[in-house]
Amino acid sequence: MRASQSRVACILALSVCLLFSSVSVLAQKAATDPAPVEKVNLNTATVEQLQTIPGIGPAAAKNIIEYRTKVGKFNRIEEIINVKGIGEKKFQKIKDLLVL
Repeated sequence: MRASQSRVACILALSVCLLFSSVSVLAQKAATDPAPVEKVNLNTATVEQLQTIPGIGPAAAKNIIEYRTKVGKFNRIEEIINVKGIGEKKFQKIKDLLVL
């Protein structure tokens, strides 16, 4: 009878450990998942707003604003490819996050 109780206690302890480790993993995943990004208006966005787009850092954001200041407002989202540091590959990744 004693061995049976030990097994039950061991199984119960393992179950509790597994439960808490699963909760911990889920909490870590939730903490590391990126927050949904709002669409950014290329013609009005600030450097800070542009940097919320994955893959757009301070330099690229500055280049976008410099391009916009020099050339004028974007007429098509695809024009962002003309900005230094924004190529076709990056454009394909971010195009759904851009609006005019």
